[in-house]
Amino acid sequence: MCAPDRERSAISHALTMRAPLRVRRAETPWPSATAWAVNGSPADCVKLALEELMPQRPHVVLAGVNRGPNLGTDILYSGTVAAAAEGALAGIPSVAVSTVSYDPSDYGPASRVGAALARLAAAHGLPPGVVLNVNVPDGAELGRIVVTRMGIQRYSNIFERRVDPRGEVYYWMCGSPEASAPGDGLDTDAVRSGSVSVTPIKFDMTDHAALDVLSGWDIRM
Repeated sequence: MCAPDRERSAISHALTMRAPLRVRRAETPWPSATAWAVNGSPADCVKLALEELMPQRPHVVLAGVNRGPNLGTDILYSGTVAAAAEGALAGIPSVAVSTVSYDPSDYGPASRVGAALARLAAAHGLPPGVVLNVNVPDGAELGRIVVTRMGIQRYSNIFERRVDPRGEVYYWMCGSPEASAPGDGLDTDAVRSGSVSVTPIKFDMTDHAALDVLSGWDIRM
């Protein structure tokens, strides 16, 4: 296990480039487990573990369980998904797991889903560059696991304007998720119905249809 030594939510795929990465051994409830805590991002942790800390290459990378959902376009900001993406970029089957609740009553269901999918990913492999993004509602029936598409997550009242004791204005990012429009097979719909959502995502962001459009442009300087 290799994980950040503090909260790193919404740090996306940041890498530490201009500061030292410090690693310390961390205690776990399992005497046979080896764990490291790193003062960097989730992506730092996976990259450092694969390149330096682990004595051999793992069969699978499992990121999470993250507290709070990583649904729809929110995956762009997710450190948990970025950690799994580092594994996929290294050619290792990778899974990111999140609870839909920010205050889950039990991490057990999400842990069991993550472990089961990690075993399947290790046994069957995944297409190159693909990550399984998994979201588990609180109290989900683990028999209801749905393969989904990525939806769009929007927020209202994203910034709260405040004034500090010196009279200076500042802003606090908060925001409330809006109910997304229903769509066929979306991750947001699946978790709303109480199902576990499993979305295969890929970090080749090339829009191949747009290649044909742009090839017709007269791009000259």
